[in-house]
Amino acid sequence: MRSLAPGIKLITSFSRDSWYRFFILLLTFVFYTTYHLSRKPISIIKSQLHRNCSNVIHPADLNITDNDTWCDWAPFDQNNYQNLFGVLDNCFLVAYAIGMFFSGIFGERLPLRYYLSSGMILSGIFTALFGLGFYWQIHSLWYYCLVQALNGLVQTTGWPAVVACVGNWFGKGKRGFIMGIWNSHTSVGNILGSLIAGVYVSSAWGLSFIVPGIIIAAAGVICFLLEGNLPLYARQEQKGNKNKDCVTKLQEIFSANTSTAVETVEDHTEAISFCGALRIPGVVEFSLCLLFAKLVSYTFLYWLPLYIANVAHFDPKKAGDLSTLFDVGGIVGGILAGLISDYSGGRATTCCAMLIIAAPMINNLFFFVCISSSALFGPAGMLLWCGALVNGPYALITTAVSADLGTHECLRGNSRALSTVTAIIDGTGSIGAAVGPLLAGLISPTGWNNVFYMLIAADVLACLVRLKADVYYYFCIIAINIYNIIK
Repeated sequence: MRSLAPGIKLITSFSRDSWYRFFILLLTFVFYTTYHLSRKPISIIKSQLHRNCSNVIHPADLNITDNDTWCDWAPFDQNNYQNLFGVLDNCFLVAYAIGMFFSGIFGERLPLRYYLSSGMILSGIFTALFGLGFYWQIHSLWYYCLVQALNGLVQTTGWPAVVACVGNWFGKGKRGFIMGIWNSHTSVGNILGSLIAGVYVSSAWGLSFIVPGIIIAAAGVICFLLEGNLPLYARQEQKGNKNKDCVTKLQEIFSANTSTAVETVEDHTEAISFCGALRIPGVVEFSLCLLFAKLVSYTFLYWLPLYIANVAHFDPKKAGDLSTLFDVGGIVGGILAGLISDYSGGRATTCCAMLIIAAPMINNLFFFVCISSSALFGPAGMLLWCGALVNGPYALITTAVSADLGTHECLRGNSRALSTVTAIIDGTGSIGAAVGPLLAGLISPTGWNNVFYMLIAADVLACLVRLKADVYYYFCIIAINIYNIIK
């Protein structure tokens, strides 16, 4: 009998579940990469919508009335252009934050195949509509705000669905490392979005939106054709109640009716309610931590290219290309955070440590870009460091921590809670994502140094919120030990 070829042996050596895991990771990675790819162009084209026109050579046949704004795109040719950019960002981010709280509820109850594919196709349409404003010569702020708001709503279809899909297929032991690698789709999408937008930003900025819109819509069609053929949830084994949360133990100890504290483990098939998800230990604390962490991350996402262009005096394409180093650092930071948290067993400790180190690095980034703008080595190094330390905790909370809490033992095997938990955590974080760019737009006219002070303060608050929760946790442990001693 002939022996199988080495390649066939390798393929058949993996179980069916292993291949399902691989394809689930690959497909969700590609799908959410396109989500972020379509969000990034707005930050790249800001420096093109409002430029220093006195340094731009104008066509000879063009009748110019204002030498400083003739090349700007109305309505962003006004002196308050930074405030208008902040409003534009906020239309997307506020709609995204509001929609996220409802998206998880819908994601638990609707077929994932239709939910994801329709969201991606609609995202492609609204992203392309923003770019078509260039060709249709639309200069109304309301048009761009409406398109951004609608895009923000439909973009909420992505995150709860893909995290639920991946989180239910991987155990807690290696979840941090695996999801840290998988979560690099955020930074990969940002990098690709920056590079694609940078190609067209100086010639026809409308294509900076139309091309990413076509890409995410095409991915939505692929999702419709393929996603329905893969199982979305792994089988969840029923586990005992050995390691209950210490807060739950305290409630049981001091409960008047202890007979109702422990229930029989049952197989839950119904999706968890919004209030039920909030009662899971750790959801509120990590949600607040992510609020401030995402405030910092999204302010860099939407304003870093403009900051580099204004302070270092780079052209829009060069500023956009340099800003991608922040996302390259984010890839390393997300993987490193997941690996450390798996090894140490402390998700919260890992987040706090990275947040503490990030604060001085943010200050150093401001210093290096301002002072060393002529030499790229200093700013490039700081961008990599800041990207790793800022996006590391953000990536860990939105992936491994959300998956841990969404499959918490108090859920007693209910695998349909993960999407709702993820939506609550990311929705709360999205409030910070909306506030950060808005504050940057309001504060930046007073000086970029004040924007960085705001970012440092938010970073410190993210750490303090998480540390306060840990203090409460250890207080519970001490109280349990004292009770046991007295007993």
